[in-house]
Amino acid sequence: MFHVTGTGRHGVRVGGISMAMNVTLWIITGILAAVLLISTSKMIFPREKIAALGGHAGQWVLDFSPTALRIIGSLELLAVFGLILPAVLDIAPVMVPVTATCVAALFVGAVVMRLRRGERATITPDVVYLAMAIFVAWGRFAG
Repeated sequence: MFHVTGTGRHGVRVGGISMAMNVTLWIITGILAAVLLISTSKMIFPREKIAALGGHAGQWVLDFSPTALRIIGSLELLAVFGLILPAVLDIAPVMVPVTATCVAALFVGAVVMRLRRGERATITPDVVYLAMAIFVAWGRFAG
């Protein structure tokens, strides 16, 4: 995990960041991992069912082949592991911000896809997740 390095004028520090920042990063990382894990459902359910259940926001799956959706879902599943396991197991913790950077790239693609489809009304969650991924990457690279 991230090691406590002592106290100073600014309180307990974990690595190079404050304890409060570390907790914030863990919470945001957990939310991001949960979103990605839920999103992997595209590997299990037929795209027609996802499109029907997702309403207008879910119609994008019809633009991709089942193979492409499985690849995207697999990348999302790998991202879940890459966001959590390296830090928890203290094995190559630098992989957390690297993974967060890759997740940000994934959501840049999602935003571009939504813009191309004219889905400005459904773009907000993707922009929020993009910002979360950038924040995790920045916070963990800084720490």
